[in-house]
Amino acid sequence: MAIGMMNVADIASFMFDKLQVNNATQMAAQAVWTACDLNHLPAATKCPAMTTVATAAVQSTSLGSSVAFQTGYPLDAYYCPDSSGTLQYVSDYANPPSNCSVTGNAGITPGEFVNIQTTYTYTPIISGLSASALLPATITSSSWARLH
Repeated sequence: MAIGMMNVADIASFMFDKLQVNNATQMAAQAVWTACDLNHLPAATKCPAMTTVATAAVQSTSLGSSVAFQTGYPLDAYYCPDSSGTLQYVSDYANPPSNCSVTGNAGITPGEFVNIQTTYTYTPIISGLSASALLPATITSSSWARLH
């Protein structure tokens, strides 16, 4: 019975941490969207608060600074939908294209998006005695916000 309870505790802890990481990532995208209005675009160069507000949001959960950006994020870039509606990277923030012809949608204006990707290393409550060995050691999350 004790081993069963340990498994429940570890899995519940993992799920709670996963929810916290997802929340932190979504809050970071929303914080950038709020801080970087149309007068501060492209955000990477005209919104000096972008990284600061994203970092504060990512670290705002009970996991604190254990949640970190993946290398290269936050990412500010231009995207266009392809024929199936999936966003495709078309340019970095420094070279905005005038239309989405590269994805076959010349009549559409590219959107500036911020992409937040985070990572967190999960530490099981009880190593070796529970199902935690079956859980991933790293929790990752991704969130997007359209800025323009």
